[in-house]
Amino acid sequence: MKSAVSTPLDKIAKPLLKWFRARARSLPWRDDPRPYYVWVSEIMLQQTRVTAVLPYFSRFIAALPDVRALAAVDDDALMKLWEGLGYYSRARNLKKAAALITEQYGGKIPRDFDSLLSLPGVGRYTAGAIASIAYGQRIPAVDGNVLRVVSRLTASPDDILRDATKRSMENALAEIMPKDAGQFNQAMMELGALVCLPRAAHCEECPLASLCRAHAEGLENELPVKTAKKERRIETRTVLLIEQHGKFAIAKRPKRGLLAALWEFPNLSGEKKRGEILALCKNAGLSPKSVRRMKAARHIFTHIEWQLTGWHIRLSDDAEQVGEARSAYGNSPLPPLTWATSRELSETYSIPTAFKAYMP
Repeated sequence: MKSAVSTPLDKIAKPLLKWFRARARSLPWRDDPRPYYVWVSEIMLQQTRVTAVLPYFSRFIAALPDVRALAAVDDDALMKLWEGLGYYSRARNLKKAAALITEQYGGKIPRDFDSLLSLPGVGRYTAGAIASIAYGQRIPAVDGNVLRVVSRLTASPDDILRDATKRSMENALAEIMPKDAGQFNQAMMELGALVCLPRAAHCEECPLASLCRAHAEGLENELPVKTAKKERRIETRTVLLIEQHGKFAIAKRPKRGLLAALWEFPNLSGEKKRGEILALCKNAGLSPKSVRRMKAARHIFTHIEWQLTGWHIRLSDDAEQVGEARSAYGNSPLPPLTWATSRELSETYSIPTAFKAYMP
């Protein structure tokens, strides 16, 4: 097998573009590729499928129609718009970049690659996508789908997770980039998303099958080469759904780290038993009238898996105890609590998907 660097790709543009023009999905940021739409969609699409992004994109654009609106949005409102998409740092970086664009570029997203690359949350792929799709520049946009397609077309033995491999494939595509670079880049992404799939390449549907070395050599299922992922760390946690007067206790997570600055139900490390929950309530100055175990759940992050146990703690109707619920879980301080109705949890506060199993 030869590497992508030494394998010409100069025959793929014509059949690929013909296929794309006939088969391309109609997407709002594709049908109207203004720079803001392309930028927001590309950030949303990082590690998220198109079908999942579509409703989020529509709501986001309706609420924040341009860069200046994004730069000025309240953080909690932004997190609520993003709720459920995950990887919340993407949304925070969008707002940071919007503020920078407003201050330095008069609210207009820059055209050149290096300026785009300087924006928070924008890497080489996203900068290439904006520059080519929104501004028509002949710059490749190489994401995971494109890396897989190029790896198979060229029967490359190189690990696509290595930066050197990414750059060599990016350079190889730059050499054969047609005039309609935006459509070419989207066609490569579309081919990887719909046809040249990770575990089952649909070679019979591929417009480039006759040019593909992996297909010719029967290597479709062996490529691309990728470094094996590290096993996820397992963490057990106990979630507390504390209720009083029809409201539920939530707390804000720290500004840094996992799920930074989002709202959550109070939770503890480890799996707590009923006796421990009762002791915890006593130490925290809470007087529960009922403590009920809830169903187990789990949530998978990129590198961590949470295995969750839940307890529904219904407090007595003594109004004074709402304020007292700020004391302590044993030796650990209870964070300041905010009390919200189920409707407010649904419409106002951004509760991560990790806690959805315990939503009232």
